[in-house]
Amino acid sequence: MMADSEFMESPAVSRSSSLGSAGSGRRQSGLDEEEEDDMLYYIPERRPSLDLGPSPMDTSQWHYVDKAFSPAVSYRSMTSAEMSNSMHLEHGSPTRVQLIRADSYSSCYSLDSDDCEKMVPKVKEEKEEKEDSVPELSDTPDVIPEPDLIKNPFLTVAFTFTAISKTLRKLPERDLKEFKMRLWKRYPQSFNTHSQSMDMVDLVDRLLECFSLDVSLHITKILLEEIGKNTMIDYLQTLCIRNEVRHNLSETLKMKYGKVCDGPVQGEKRPLDEVFTDLYITSTCDNGPNIEHEVLTIEKLDSNTNDAKLLSTKDILSTESLEHTHCNLMLLSGLPGSGKSMAVRRLILEWIEGKSHQHVSLMFPLPFRELKQFENSPVSMMEILQTLYPETKKLREEDYRCDDCKIMFIFDGLDEYSGALDFHYAFPLSDLSESTTLNVIVVNLLRDKLLYQGLFLITSRTQLKRSIPWDTHYEEIDVRGFLDPQKNEYFRKRFKDPDQAARVIAYVDSSRTLRIMCHLPLFCSLVGDEFQHIFGEPTAPAQPPSNIAYMYTKLLSALTRRRRKHRAPDVSPDKEIEFFMKLGGLAFNMLEQGQFKISRYDWKELGIPVEEAVINSGLCTQYLTCPIVLHHENYISFIHPTVQEYMAALYAFLSFTNQGKNIFVRHVRGRVKGFFKVPTVMDLFKSAVDSSLRCEDGKLDMLTRFLLGMGLKTNLELLQPLCTCTVKWPTFAADAVGFIRERMRGNVSQGRKTHLTRCLDELR
Repeated sequence: MMADSEFMESPAVSRSSSLGSAGSGRRQSGLDEEEEDDMLYYIPERRPSLDLGPSPMDTSQWHYVDKAFSPAVSYRSMTSAEMSNSMHLEHGSPTRVQLIRADSYSSCYSLDSDDCEKMVPKVKEEKEEKEDSVPELSDTPDVIPEPDLIKNPFLTVAFTFTAISKTLRKLPERDLKEFKMRLWKRYPQSFNTHSQSMDMVDLVDRLLECFSLDVSLHITKILLEEIGKNTMIDYLQTLCIRNEVRHNLSETLKMKYGKVCDGPVQGEKRPLDEVFTDLYITSTCDNGPNIEHEVLTIEKLDSNTNDAKLLSTKDILSTESLEHTHCNLMLLSGLPGSGKSMAVRRLILEWIEGKSHQHVSLMFPLPFRELKQFENSPVSMMEILQTLYPETKKLREEDYRCDDCKIMFIFDGLDEYSGALDFHYAFPLSDLSESTTLNVIVVNLLRDKLLYQGLFLITSRTQLKRSIPWDTHYEEIDVRGFLDPQKNEYFRKRFKDPDQAARVIAYVDSSRTLRIMCHLPLFCSLVGDEFQHIFGEPTAPAQPPSNIAYMYTKLLSALTRRRRKHRAPDVSPDKEIEFFMKLGGLAFNMLEQGQFKISRYDWKELGIPVEEAVINSGLCTQYLTCPIVLHHENYISFIHPTVQEYMAALYAFLSFTNQGKNIFVRHVRGRVKGFFKVPTVMDLFKSAVDSSLRCEDGKLDMLTRFLLGMGLKTNLELLQPLCTCTVKWPTFAADAVGFIRERMRGNVSQGRKTHLTRCLDELR
């Protein structure tokens, strides 16, 4: 595509000038042209009746002065912004245009049509015609665009200019000269200088200035056919078909990815640009979870020592990265809810709008959620593309393999693919039209065997990146959510009312833990949903509950819904509760030992499937560490230390409600005559508070605060589906407040009093 300056600086003569000046321009180009024109026409002597006296200007050198035809599309009048926008539609009329060479020409010096001087064509002798190097084109034929071009509203100035230029550049020098000569001979009124003296930019520029876009393409095809270059006609037609597919594909993708349900009104869709907030994307991977904490100082969990380079979606498989790495496969990994799918949406929209990735001709998002429909029957890659994107039916298989048609495939959510990726026995596949299983197609794509000339972007939660074969060359970048400034920016974009946005930000800032957790876009979205409901309901409370357990329970509910819908739909509620109990028990044991990560080797002894913890539930993440050179260890952590503390509190809560156990009492006491004393709800919370007071390092502080919050009515309602019986604790809040104030009056340190104050905040 030409730059705007290149369009505007092309040495084309103003179309407002007469063709007399255009003829003068050709006269100055050389004596041969002048003599040739003299051979074509002669001007008879003026009749005495037309002698008007001295001429105000010398017209003796004017060969003909009829002005050039007006084009269907005003090419030069288009603004630079229109020329630079490759996706802008050209609204020129694609109607029939008839271009003919006139046999008579009127002088601008004539006063009326009856007194015109006439330029009488000379009749060449047969001998002179034979000596001409180019056959004389006595009549300009009708230029009627092909029906396909007339129906095609997808032509733009940028595309048409590029397509014609690329086609003509493929011609040998001799054929290009003949093309120029025929163009000038056929349409001399449109070219003020001989076409041989014009370079490619000037030639195509002038052609588009004089004719509409579709007519320009048709003229090019006519002349290519006359010089016997049918392969070039096919090439030009292929470019037009690809352009049409690109336009239709862009419209489909814009409808699908251009808007998101993230507005102040429930169910309202807003343009992505209005709500998208820049994500924290880094060039390093295996970063582990965010360890920022309100109470604890946690040692760095990962072993990365290299400085991370900050990236944007425009850097993903960009021309610069391809030149630097020579790698066409990139993995975009990140925690659940970190914004991977939103980054994909942004990349797609930037391509549609021409803001980035213009080296990519076609872009096909292929989410694994949509690919699941092809799991149970043989299918080919072509069938998948044509089913999801019917626009591609016009493409041929060679279009997917040619060098000048770069295609990007985006596989979003590899972690959602339930098939077994067999890299050892899956047979190689290189034929796009060959039917096979979806597993074979995915394996060959990951091995870079199928569509090896394409570009591939794969998004996944961190564990599934190990599914890519070790011998496959790929780059990996990490999406890490929001930096601190982007948290406020997200809420200001979502809530256009400044007062509403300020209320949301004030709520988040009321707790450092909430502020920290807003590094996850999913968590920000949940907070926004709560306030969206509040602002839309007159009877709703002024703000969500102030206890932090409420928003963490909302996060658990959101991840559980995703798990049930997309990852483990067949898991029964009892199995789900059992999984939460196992994971919560692990979280509690790790807290007691002051641990926030566990090796994959030790994990095997827990009886908890890694896939359930890392992939399906989204509560854990997996990453590599390199404690010593050439030695890697695989570790698993919760997605944030506070999530580990919340799950430990949930374990204590469910152990009491479902099993009647108090996990803070290790040994059974109170045996009376062979009977066990049944613990009460206050026994549970008293022992939890006392246990936290004994830990001066604060390792049980957040667990206690989460547990106290779970006892409130709002959280009991959310957690009821996980309880095997109905739970109602109407006097719990008042009883707990009285107990905590009693402990504050006791002999406790200032640090422990601060902790008890925060516990009171959870009970408001």
